[in-house]
Amino acid sequence: MKLAVINFSGNVGKSTIARHLLAPRIPRCEVIAVESINADDAQGKTVRGRQFAELQEFLQTASNVVVDIGASNVEELLQLMQRYQGSHLDFDGYIVPTVPARKQQQDSAATLAELARIGVPANRVRLLFNQVNDDGPVERVFETLLAYCKASKAVEPRLAACLRYNEIYALLRGTDRSLKALAADPTDYKQLIAQASSTGEKVALAQTLATNRLARGVLPELDACFDALDLQSLLFEGLVSDAPPQLVF
Repeated sequence: MKLAVINFSGNVGKSTIARHLLAPRIPRCEVIAVESINADDAQGKTVRGRQFAELQEFLQTASNVVVDIGASNVEELLQLMQRYQGSHLDFDGYIVPTVPARKQQQDSAATLAELARIGVPANRVRLLFNQVNDDGPVERVFETLLAYCKASKAVEPRLAACLRYNEIYALLRGTDRSLKALAADPTDYKQLIAQASSTGEKVALAQTLATNRLARGVLPELDACFDALDLQSLLFEGLVSDAPPQLVF
């Protein structure tokens, strides 16, 4: 499974989605960051947009990979896809994260339009509604973008492919900690807090406990969002060659 996480806009959570949603749920998956001036917590190997030939070579040999395309490189990379005809089909799927802000929704529509223009089939595109407030129905918050999707048919929106705002992602930015490892941490932090000898130590342990609880709380939402993306249907549609390993749900 080879996926591109892409949007003309920054600040839509591309790196978070690549690192915390997609890669942990795809067997032996590597995350590649196409370098961006706006990159936040991208992990793994980095390839600049102008090194597209090298990226293509890597995609031919990799089994499972998520490519996090920084906003400053999207336009260049899409232009290179046109130069290397057929290269847009090297990706089995394109994940387009979007957030409620009007500009980001407009940029998301532009991204969908450009993917369609260069020949990416609509059934290879997935729209992901990110950073949605708890009290905001997706249908209302993204009304304008959903209207564009209906008119253009650039993608069939899956409203359940949605992630609510959660401070856990900001807490993990710039670290190599995984949500799954945090959630599985068996440490009894309440006992450690009770035994701590200083206020500073108690506060640090309390912060770790809070982060651990956030991680446990957000994992079911990530699982549900991954299921809603229905990436396995790409396999069923015969879009993936050489029979890569099955996804882990």
